[in-house]
Amino acid sequence: MIDRLKQVSGRDVPRETYERLEAYAALLVEESCNQNLIAASTLDQMWERHLVDSAQLLRYAPAGSWVDIGSGAGLPGVVIAILSGDPVTLVEPRRLRTEFLTRVKDRLDLSNITIIHGKGSALCAMFEKITARAVAPATELLAMTHHLSRPDTVWLLPKGRSAQKELDEVRRSWQGAFRLEPSLTDPDASILLATGVVSRGKR
Repeated sequence: MIDRLKQVSGRDVPRETYERLEAYAALLVEESCNQNLIAASTLDQMWERHLVDSAQLLRYAPAGSWVDIGSGAGLPGVVIAILSGDPVTLVEPRRLRTEFLTRVKDRLDLSNITIIHGKGSALCAMFEKITARAVAPATELLAMTHHLSRPDTVWLLPKGRSAQKELDEVRRSWQGAFRLEPSLTDPDASILLATGVVSRGKR
């Protein structure tokens, strides 16, 4: 699994880092008894469906600050924080999930994680990378998070079968450089990458 993580992330994965990911996976399984963090049907495929799937975002992003909107179980934000050491802000409006994320941060000693209980619209900060997994269609997500961006910010948005449709919709409302990259974990999924994003209503 270490070799698989190296392959998809393009990063070195020391043994200590891998052990943190193992501990995080164990916390996800433990918490699944209390709340529906991830679909029960995917628990036996957790590494490929969730951890490796999250890790692949790193291959498209240099070091820098991240914000994970609607972080939920901490996917992809916690995986990114463990593998990269970059500062990662997890934004989650549901109390039980922020409590879980706080336990993850404390037990794994992830000092590079900041947890915000609330919505991204309430944040007054800027980030170099913005991500979200299964939160909203891409056009809506860009509108929700554009105030968190800088001119050089990169959005990295995992998408399923609707990826091309969402990309077409984005181009009708936003200007910028947009492209889809095939997922390395799901042949039906893609990652929507966006930079230089400006609303078509602005000059």
